[in-house]
Amino acid sequence: MLQFSGAAIIPALSGLVHSGRSISSLHCHGRYRHLLLRPATVKVMGNSNDQWLLARSPLEGWPAEGDFRFQTVSTPEPAADQLLTRTIYLSLDPYQWGRRRSGTEKPGDVCHGRTVSQVVSSRRPDYAEGDYLFNTNGWQQYGLTGAGIDPFGYMHPRKLDPALAPISTAVGVMGMLGLTAYSGLIVQCDPQPGETVVVSAASGGVGQVAGQLAKIRGCRVVGITSSAEKCEFVTGELGFDAVVSHLKDDLPERLAASCPDGIDVYFENVGGRVYEAVLPLLNRDSRITLCGMISQYGNEAGASPGEVWMDMGRATFEAQRVEAHSLFVGNYVDDYQDRFFGEMTDWLRDGLIVYREDVWRGLKQAPVAFAAMLSGGNFGKTLVAVSDDPTRAVSVDRTQPSTDSQLHRNLFRNCR
Repeated sequence: MLQFSGAAIIPALSGLVHSGRSISSLHCHGRYRHLLLRPATVKVMGNSNDQWLLARSPLEGWPAEGDFRFQTVSTPEPAADQLLTRTIYLSLDPYQWGRRRSGTEKPGDVCHGRTVSQVVSSRRPDYAEGDYLFNTNGWQQYGLTGAGIDPFGYMHPRKLDPALAPISTAVGVMGMLGLTAYSGLIVQCDPQPGETVVVSAASGGVGQVAGQLAKIRGCRVVGITSSAEKCEFVTGELGFDAVVSHLKDDLPERLAASCPDGIDVYFENVGGRVYEAVLPLLNRDSRITLCGMISQYGNEAGASPGEVWMDMGRATFEAQRVEAHSLFVGNYVDDYQDRFFGEMTDWLRDGLIVYREDVWRGLKQAPVAFAAMLSGGNFGKTLVAVSDDPTRAVSVDRTQPSTDSQLHRNLFRNCR
């Protein structure tokens, strides 16, 4: 795991962070309606904008202290057909490290990231001051959206209604993350009732959604995760039928015992040792969606993780006629995003999907939170709370981080 030192990197921990760890929350859709506030006039706090830049092309397989550089610049002014927005939530995702290692993100660039923001100033007729939106401000306090601002191909800005779902879910279960789980599991693999579905990184942002979608389809769902706490969450809260820990030496035997009829669908988030345990259990005509290989993102051997993964499974794929799908969510936005939003809204309202977030407070924590996420130190979808969320009217005692976690659990339990 990445470790930083010095006040310039890690500020005094406050807010949702306690002893270097973030807190988690469970959201329940319909119960938030009475917690909402009307958007107030939005003020820019001074004329400064804190940012994290990519300082260099990463030298090592995993993030190191010198990879990121913190700076403060002037807040930008929106041009014609643009918005100035204040970042509320920053999403941290494994694909961001791939962008940095591959050179897609260049030294000096503001680190990329999906965000939930609020309009501070608008020069567009379709957005007003105070509106909430999904956009891609990246690792900074303020950013521009609109004409001339790259949406990274498919991450198109969209207005958010906080009466429909907590706004943080726009970078989670009701955003690209949820669409990723939906596209991989439902569209690519099409699980059928009674089939066995295995999900790796089952307590993570994508994994928890993928497994619950499989349960909705009537499947037996087996999760793979790490700690005893995460294992309990996967079966106790998410409702998976079984779970195994990849930390156990006898992982292959435990997984085989949990899948007595073999594996029909595998949602791949990890690779490595977990993948090796899955391969012998794949049934004939089984399907795999290759969403990620977080265990391989630090590979320094030079070989493409995807090529290594495919070579490892090729013999099994041929013998068992396995369909292995590579998953890029951008390919599914145009055809499936609207359908996904409609179906997910119904599932959330009916209590069929629950969702856990791992929230770190303060932009200066972004590199530490990012490294923790890549090393498996997260518990749920990793977010940075960059600024206050006006839609949450509940006052949280920030000297007692457990209060917020308990609050969201109680809301979840009351609406089941």
